[in-house]
Amino acid sequence: MKKLICSLLVGIMTISLAACGQSENQNTQSVNSSATQTNEAQNQNTESQTNDTTSKEPIELTMYFPVSVGGGPDALIDALCQQYHEENPNVTVKPVYAGSYADTRTKVQAAIKAGNIPDMAIMFSIDLYSLLAMDAVIDMDSMCVTEEDKEWLNGFYDGFMMNSRDGETTYGIPWQRSTIILYYNKEAFAAAGLDPEKAASTWDELKEYAKKLTIKDGNTTTQYGIEIPSDGYAYWMLQTFCTQQNGFNLMNETGTEVYYNDERTAKGLSFWKSLAEDGSMPEGIVAWATTPSDFIEGKTAMMYHTTGNLTNVKNNAQFEFGVAMLPADETPGSPTGGGNFYIFKGISEERQQAAFKFIKWMTDDERVAQWSIDTGYVATRPTAYETERMKAYAAEFPYCLVARDQLEYGYAELSTYNQAEVQKAIDDAISYVMTGQSDVQTALNQAQETATNILKAYQ
Repeated sequence: MKKLICSLLVGIMTISLAACGQSENQNTQSVNSSATQTNEAQNQNTESQTNDTTSKEPIELTMYFPVSVGGGPDALIDALCQQYHEENPNVTVKPVYAGSYADTRTKVQAAIKAGNIPDMAIMFSIDLYSLLAMDAVIDMDSMCVTEEDKEWLNGFYDGFMMNSRDGETTYGIPWQRSTIILYYNKEAFAAAGLDPEKAASTWDELKEYAKKLTIKDGNTTTQYGIEIPSDGYAYWMLQTFCTQQNGFNLMNETGTEVYYNDERTAKGLSFWKSLAEDGSMPEGIVAWATTPSDFIEGKTAMMYHTTGNLTNVKNNAQFEFGVAMLPADETPGSPTGGGNFYIFKGISEERQQAAFKFIKWMTDDERVAQWSIDTGYVATRPTAYETERMKAYAAEFPYCLVARDQLEYGYAELSTYNQAEVQKAIDDAISYVMTGQSDVQTALNQAQETATNILKAYQ
């Protein structure tokens, strides 16, 4: 992202994912500032793209887009789409903000069934098999006809391609991608007699630290040791405890089988539940949406959350904090997460080509680097970390590299056919356990039975 996007984005970088409470005027100033830098760096590319489109008829592309973290990534996307239009006057990209990832999935599927097919969308990477079952998305390999295109397609982190391909065929292009990381309050660590430069590195240490960091005033807990969200993306958090057992995962590689009632799944869920049983974590459901604000407000000393909230925490926490890879059991591990670009079938080849060019533009190294800086999401291309802007940011804020480095121990996020229902089965099981409505094994056995019955149609 250089001239209009560095203006549009470096500024937003200051206010975006962390600027939940800042004014629209501040956002506008930051966006304009960021865009100026991005355009300068890509001036020659801009001219060639503009010349390529001036002779064509105007086209408006519709792009569905989710917002799943705090601080305003929608403003960033608006800025990017506006810059693209300025560089390519005959192409307008219209973002349609559809809510959460789950909401976006539902709305896109409904639009397709109704014949109102969007041109493209940023959707969960784990929606792949559900989209394939609908025969809804084109494969990206067929769009890459030049050596330059093929080099671009092969330039993303392998860890993010695990949820982007079916076999050898690529359908999704990584964009806002993540791993789960451990955030911790260094001041709380020091007050509890813990080394503020040393995060918990094992399950045993996590449990020990969480107890020491929990503060009570009589019967009231004023600071919990840790919060791990158990709604919204509960299955994702459970996967962390599974993959840390020598890479065990909740599903197979073809989206047709799950292992919800495996003893390793039970071990992971039991450990997670034990953090609440000893009072180190709130009992019941810990909300995804409020966990970052609880951390920022000092209500919890540690949290598990997406790296997509890193800039939010950086800009809003009034204390010194640290970020680390997740504590390990037998091995380190985290599922990857986040959203990919998809292009849909049922639209004209001209529109597909226009969407493809936009996606390539969006995933230029400079833009990917700036998006990572502005949001905290991992830059999805290794070459983005070689840009001067990312080198400078990493030198200033090394924690931006933690989620990327954790890709070495990254695993595919839960993804199956009929994703919504199969995911709901394990999310419900986690909810029953956390709220005391069921013991671990009974809940997991029921989830396994439900998911197996759903997936029979795809085996």
